[in-house]
Amino acid sequence: MEPSVLLLLALLVGFVLLLVRGYPKARGHLPPGPRPLPLLGNLLQMDRGGFLNSFKRIREKYGDVFTVHLGPRPVVMLYGTEAIREALVDQAEAFSGRGTIAVVRPVFRDYGVIFSNGERWKALRRFSLATMRDFGMGKRSVEERIQEEAQCLVEEFRKSQGAPLDPTFLFQCITANIICSIVFGERFDYKDRQFLRLLDMFYQSFSLISSFSSQVFELFSGFLKYFPGAHRQISRNMQEVLKYIGQSVEKHRATLDPNNPRDFIDTYLLRMEKEKSNQHTEFHHENLLISVLSLFFAGTETSSTTLRYGFLLMLKYPHVAEKVQKEIDQVIGSHRLPTLEDRTKMPYTDAVIYEIQRFSDLIPIGVPHKVTKDTLFRGYLLPKNTEVYPILSSALNDPQYFEQPDTFNPDHFLDANGALKKSEAFMPFSIGKRICLGEGIARNELFLFFTTILQNFSLSSPVAPKDIDLCPKESGFGKLPPTYQICFLAR
Repeated sequence: MEPSVLLLLALLVGFVLLLVRGYPKARGHLPPGPRPLPLLGNLLQMDRGGFLNSFKRIREKYGDVFTVHLGPRPVVMLYGTEAIREALVDQAEAFSGRGTIAVVRPVFRDYGVIFSNGERWKALRRFSLATMRDFGMGKRSVEERIQEEAQCLVEEFRKSQGAPLDPTFLFQCITANIICSIVFGERFDYKDRQFLRLLDMFYQSFSLISSFSSQVFELFSGFLKYFPGAHRQISRNMQEVLKYIGQSVEKHRATLDPNNPRDFIDTYLLRMEKEKSNQHTEFHHENLLISVLSLFFAGTETSSTTLRYGFLLMLKYPHVAEKVQKEIDQVIGSHRLPTLEDRTKMPYTDAVIYEIQRFSDLIPIGVPHKVTKDTLFRGYLLPKNTEVYPILSSALNDPQYFEQPDTFNPDHFLDANGALKKSEAFMPFSIGKRICLGEGIARNELFLFFTTILQNFSLSSPVAPKDIDLCPKESGFGKLPPTYQICFLAR
């Protein structure tokens, strides 16, 4: 037999063995779904447009709760507002487990506050929420930090003198600096080379995590992890960021004042010291590094990407930006900084920000969950550790709650009297026990940055509004807006 044929057979046998080893034993009574092929799962039902398009098509046949085999493993999909709420709110504890995202698993390895489970997750989440609150989340101090950062951004935009620019990295700078001030106790200059390098790592990684190749990797990670691909670049990027975090932790350790903790890292180090005699403590070095990485990455990319989508939408729909500016002029004027108190008097602006979040649909398929015990749901039995995808896009585009879900329209969040109207389908931060840790910070950032920019600048584009393309650059785990140029013209 030819050596090349032998090699091909060896690779094929290896592929089959790897998949079989990861194939779960079927038990329970899962929701219906397309019949999977042995080992390959529902590969034939996967759309070249990615997971979201595939799940939409499958849902048309099987309803709002269905099973898809991603490669060898079954995953239960929750589609639509009602199904997601029934699971993540009505059975919050049972659905509070965290599933995996294959391309980042080698980095996070079930450590840290986002990708951990069980007692580890509960301890780290309680600590993180309390500590972030102490260092400004939901308090006046974080408002002041955002206001100061917004003024730094205004100065940068003024320097451009109305010339077209790509706002990507400046939006990253401002959102990163807010989370950095809480986690590291400092903000960075927009020209700091180390800072810009870290932001570039995040931007690259979020793009790669959201790429089509990463969705293919999710299907067959047990086999594909041995080959080059996006997963390796993501790991290299994140290891570089972790190295920086490790150096920062050592600096904190060397200058720590137990009576005056400066930030999240100091507070964690004090907790580590307090629990050093507890063999089972979750407050150890690995959980510190991965928690800081989780907060830094999520706190930077989510808000900055939403701002990028938001200002692209303002260029596409200039009449909306003009109405926001009119409300800003009436409520705030031009001589003082916007404050969080202004929000209650600015329903149109708030509705625009809600609609930006709804329309941008930043994490379309949600961060994976898993059930923490054998769980009855809508007549089906989901065995413990079954992975669950809450398709957030299906709620944010739910026609039962939003009259024209495919259209950008702030009226989706306004009642007949022009007052802000909340919606049960609005869940850009997810819902339930795993709701985004930084929801409060993100909401404050979006309001203060958005209003400060539009208070100081009118917007224009080198491209006519009718020709502006809103189609995402990537749409997988995350949804990234296309790159674009914008002019900030002093008002």
